[in-house]
Amino acid sequence: PQPERKSVTTTISGMILRLLLLAIFDIGAIWLIANLIQDQLWPLGGMLTFITIFVNVVLLREGMYPLRWMVIGLSLLALLSVYPILYTVWIAFTNYGDGHLLTKVQSLEQLDKASYLPETGSSFTWNAYRNDNDEYILWLGNNDGNSFVARPGLPLEPVTDLTQYELDSDDIPSSIEGYNRLPRLQTVSILDQLAAIEFGAEETVVRVRNLDSAASTVPRYEYDEETDTLTDLSTGVIYTPQRGTWTAEDGSTVPPGFSVGLGFDNFLRFFKSSAIGGPLLRVTIWNFVFAFLTVLTTFFVGLFTAILFNDLPGKKIIFSLLIIPYTIPSLVTILVWRGMLNEQIGIISTTMQSVLGWAPSWFNDPTWAKIGILLVNLWLGYPYFMLVCSGALQGIPEDIYKAADVDGANAWRKFWNLTMPLLLVAVGPLLVASYVFNFNNFNVIFLYNGGGPPIAGAGTPIGHTDILISYVYNLAFGGSRGADFGFASAISIIIFVIVIVITLFQFRYTNMWEESSDS
Repeated sequence: PQPERKSVTTTISGMILRLLLLAIFDIGAIWLIANLIQDQLWPLGGMLTFITIFVNVVLLREGMYPLRWMVIGLSLLALLSVYPILYTVWIAFTNYGDGHLLTKVQSLEQLDKASYLPETGSSFTWNAYRNDNDEYILWLGNNDGNSFVARPGLPLEPVTDLTQYELDSDDIPSSIEGYNRLPRLQTVSILDQLAAIEFGAEETVVRVRNLDSAASTVPRYEYDEETDTLTDLSTGVIYTPQRGTWTAEDGSTVPPGFSVGLGFDNFLRFFKSSAIGGPLLRVTIWNFVFAFLTVLTTFFVGLFTAILFNDLPGKKIIFSLLIIPYTIPSLVTILVWRGMLNEQIGIISTTMQSVLGWAPSWFNDPTWAKIGILLVNLWLGYPYFMLVCSGALQGIPEDIYKAADVDGANAWRKFWNLTMPLLLVAVGPLLVASYVFNFNNFNVIFLYNGGGPPIAGAGTPIGHTDILISYVYNLAFGGSRGADFGFASAISIIIFVIVIVITLFQFRYTNMWEESSDS
């Protein structure tokens, strides 16, 4: 009876502890979700809501007991892996990017901080003072020679008797009621902090504008929630939200804008824009050609190397030397090749110039830039297929070659009719994987020439050697015209679909999986 009672007590205490921890988690999660929804951060708020419900269901339902040990891992998986994917899809249907990074609520909060000096406003010179509690006040002087003490949240205090202060040569006090005057150089470092403080009260609120002046400014913009309009009180111009931008009838705008949904506009822009379509079509074609030629050249050079040295003595040492390009980080290798192809000091270019009297422009000519990239990628990729083909060749029975010799087959026919079909059974899936990898091979494109040379007249930052993934990077991070995360996310989804189609097509219609399993 005593062990049973102890077991029951342990179970009850464990349940109480679990419920207590769950309650603390729920309170924190609800508070965070409420703030995210208030700021209109719907994707993250939705994901945290899902995670919160999931955690509660797992910890409260007895039938979900096996998942309790994985609840933290699954929650982190959803937040760190699944959420970025879903968020990318969300962004693809919005105008999210430079100028539209905020939500509408955040945009209005920024505009609420804007102010202007009305005709009835006053301008002052100022000096800052600080006490031991890091609180600030200002000594103000106007054009009429009057002085004021300005405190946060209190009306301005006119100074009628200067004799109560210890004044310097400019008639400025060195201290005011426990506040010490800050040197001019020190105020430079806290200027933004002072500018955020409202000194004075009601209609005489004074804000620091710059190092030389402060003014009794008033809010510049007024938002009408019923009509969804923003009025510039200094000019009377009314702005309405158009595709996430506060826009007036004359076309003028007020930053910052905010993120809004655009539907399928980003995808339609990818296919329809005349400024993008031509260059983008060339980049897309080059993307397929680049991946195909890379796989083709690396495979056949690797296969030729494996066949050439497969039966030679000391082949292990030879293969060890030939695999060196594969062991060195691609970052280092690409930069070394860039140096060797440099037109002024590169060993390859200078040697060609001295021997042939001519050297190609490896970086500025579109055709030679593409050849250079293929050459560098060949050097990086052939050791992989050399190793793979060397191992696959060992698995081909010698008997079939002897039978082919009896039939009178020459070396060429034995290679194409025996070696290649049997080799592709093992290597075929790796060729598909290599194609998919090189279809998104960002490193070699970015490090070799940054996608250049640029395509003249393109509506977006795009180069002759860019592939889709490097083009997406330029749109999102590298463009001089600002980041366009929504369009970049749409192209990322299109690339994802293309890769899936390529992979499924290869596996479905070449039956590589079935052939591999049969072998």
